[in-house]
Amino acid sequence: METDRLGPSGETIDTPRHRALGSTSRATILGLVRAADAGLTAADVVERTGLHPSTVRAHLERLVEAELLVRARASGGTPGRPAWRYRAAAAEPAPAPYRALTAALLDHLATTGGGPAAAVAAGQAWGRRLAATAEQAEPLDATVGVLRQLGFDPQRLPAGDPLPAEGERGAVADRVEIHLHACPFLALVGEQPDVMCALHAGMIRGVLEAAGAVDAEAVLEPFAAPTACVVRLHMPARRSGGGS
Repeated sequence: METDRLGPSGETIDTPRHRALGSTSRATILGLVRAADAGLTAADVVERTGLHPSTVRAHLERLVEAELLVRARASGGTPGRPAWRYRAAAAEPAPAPYRALTAALLDHLATTGGGPAAAVAAGQAWGRRLAATAEQAEPLDATVGVLRQLGFDPQRLPAGDPLPAEGERGAVADRVEIHLHACPFLALVGEQPDVMCALHAGMIRGVLEAAGAVDAEAVLEPFAAPTACVVRLHMPARRSGGGS
C-alpha cells in the first residue's frame, strides 16, 4: 500500500499527481490543455505534439486519473457521438468527504444499469428541492438563481429569435442559453463525465418544472462555448403581443 510522502517543509506530496507529471510528454500536454480556453481533444493534442494517437490517449487518461484534467463530450449541437474534450481540473478540489460521497453516487448510477438516464432522474428530484428555496418565481430567473447559488457562475443569453409554437396562433416559444463559466464539481467528474453532466441537466429540468415550466426542454452541452458549458433551453409557448 502506498503512503503519502512529505516534502522538505513537511507538506504532503500528492504522489499520484507527481507521478503523472514525471513524464515530459504529459507535462507538455497538461500545459497545452491549460492554455486552451475551450480545452483540447486527443486529435488536437496529436496535431500539436506529433505524438502517436494511442500515446496521446494514454497520457490524457493518466492526467485524468491524477485529477489534473477532466473530460466531457462536446457535441457542439451536431449529431453523433463526439470525441472527448479535455480541460484543466479546478484548482481547489472539493473536501474529501464530499468527494467520497459524490464518487459513490456516480459509481452507483453508472453501475446499476440506469447510467445517464438514472442520473437525470436523480437530478430532477434534486432540482425540485433546490427550487423550493429559490427566491425567484419566474422559471428562468429561478434556474439562474439556483445555478448561481451552486457556484456555476451562470450568464443568461438569448439564443436567437423566438420560435412559432405549433398549434397556437400568435404564440411563440423562447430559446435561451445559459453559459456556465464555472463548475464547482469539475474535479469530481472523474471517470463518469456523462453521468455527472446528466445529473446537472436533470437538476436544471427539475428547477424549471418546480417553477412552473413543466414543458420546458433543457440540454446541457459540456464545453460548447470557448470558456463555458452551455445550457440550451426551449421554453413553453407564450402569447405574443398583438396576436388574435
